[in-house]
Order: sequence, then C-alpha cells, then structure tokens
Amino acid sequence: MKPLGVPREYNYIAVFLSLSCNLACPYCINLNEEGSTRSKVSRRHLGAKEWIAFLNSLEIGREDLPITLQGGEPTMHKEFYDIVNGVRDDLKLDLLTNFMFDVDEFIACVDPKKFTRDAKYAAIRVSYHPGQNEINDLIVRHHKMRDAGFYVGLYAVMTPWNEAHIKEVQMKCLAEGIDFRVKEYLGFDGDRWHGTYKYPEAISQKVEKYCECKTTELIVGPNGGVYRCHSDLYENRTPVAYVMDEGFEIEDIYRPCYVFGHCNPCDIKIKTNRFQEFGHTSVDIRNIRELAADEKI
Repeated sequence: MKPLGVPREYNYIAVFLSLSCNLACPYCINLNEEGSTRSKVSRRHLGAKEWIAFLNSLEIGREDLPITLQGGEPTMHKEFYDIVNGVRDDLKLDLLTNFMFDVDEFIACVDPKKFTRDAKYAAIRVSYHPGQNEINDLIVRHHKMRDAGFYVGLYAVMTPWNEAHIKEVQMKCLAEGIDFRVKEYLGFDGDRWHGTYKYPEAISQKVEKYCECKTTELIVGPNGGVYRCHSDLYENRTPVAYVMDEGFEIEDIYRPCYVFGHCNPCDIKIKTNRFQEFGHTSVDIRNIRELAADEKI
C-alpha cells in the first residue's frame, strides 16, 4: 500500500480488531438501548495480512500518537498475535483489553517493546467490570505481565451503582503498586444522562438535526471501514471509506451528518487528550440546524 499520512490534528488512532467480547456488561458503550449493536455490525474481519499492510502504511511521524488496538475484545481476533508482530517496530501500539486472554501465551508471543513508549499512562489498559471479571484475578495477571516487562494499568467505569466498590478496589490496587484509574460513566439511567459533554443535545435522542462534524480520530472498524465517529461504527452506518480502497486518504475535513441528536457519548464527552490535558472532545461540530423536508428519512 502507498504511504498514508496522518493529519497533525489527529489525537487518536482507534483500530477495532473485533467488536466481539467475552464479557457482557449491561452498561457497555458499544451497545445501543436494545443491546444489539454487535449483531448489527458487519461480521467480516480483516485478516492479519490486510491489517498489517494498512498499519504499516501509516506515516505518523510522532511517538506520542500510538495505534490503539481495541474492540470489543481485540485479543479475540484469531490472528491477533500475527497482527501485533507484523506491525513495524517503529509504530507504537496501545491495547485496550478486559484481560480475559491467556497471559502466558501473550508473554511468550509478544516482545514488551511492542507496547512500550514514553507516556503518562500505560500502553496496555485493562478494564475492570464488577460481576464480569474478578479483581483478584486481574491483580495476579497484572503482576505476571509487569514481571515480564509490560506496563499495564487498570481502569474502571465509575457507575453510580458501584461507586463504593470501585473506590475500595482502587485503594486495594494502589496498595499493590498498580496504576488504577477511574473513568467517568457515560450513560442514561432512565432519568438523566451521566457524563460531561460539549454538545449535550447531541445525545438527547430527542432531536434529529443536520450538522457538519470533523473528527480528530482515525476510527477503523473490524471490516476495514473508516468511520466519521463511534456512533457510525456502532450503528453500522455506511463508512466514509475502506482502508483497502485504492486511493484512500486520511482527511481532516468537516463532513455532513443528518443524525445529530443520536451521537455516541464517546464522541462528544469532554476528556483528556493523549497528553492528559483536559478539555478535549473527539469531534468538532458546527452549522447545527433543523433538517429540511427533503433531508428527512
């Protein structure tokens, strides 16, 4: 593949190897209200050769912008280790995982340098989900990975119904020398939305408007589709391109959208950027207006 330049304004490269998951968290951000998002998304997965060709074509030019492998659970891709080991060593990798993989196999198959870079947070970020994975097991796995040379951090979503438990677990992990961080809960509890958002109306589910939206993230789905936002990926809307398309370019442009009001919280939450500076949002939205009669579906 020809070299692909990544715009300087991009803050994140999200590679969704698979949306399959071996956990079933009721608050999962990847699922819609009916819990059916994963069944809606194309079941086709790029193979290792395709992923490697695409990832190795990226010209990032910055060590502070890693390629983040995620899902679902990315290690469920049947060629996960082939993909990791096939990526150029100068490209920095991060991994978002629930840790429900064979740790011994991971250590045997992956050189720690694949997930080693100078950053303010761990390259391998593990999500703890009460009732789905068990914290004492995660601590054992963490220590084994740490002793093998991997920097692993544990994260948990501060859901309102688990707040006391999460705080207790955090103290336990910190006492074990584990980098344990808490993420804000993004969701609707039947009464109100939780989270801090730049465009609150965008997730109201009560309006459907036109807007122009520009992403700061390269979002690539399991089938190689490139999406404007997480909402398009999870709702299986048509991608703007496919990474294997001849002539594909990564563009830093505003794109028209006709579903403002049905955005995904990930895209419009106010959060830290890759430098851990607060105030960033994944997308910038402008020219919000009512849909014209001929624009309504």
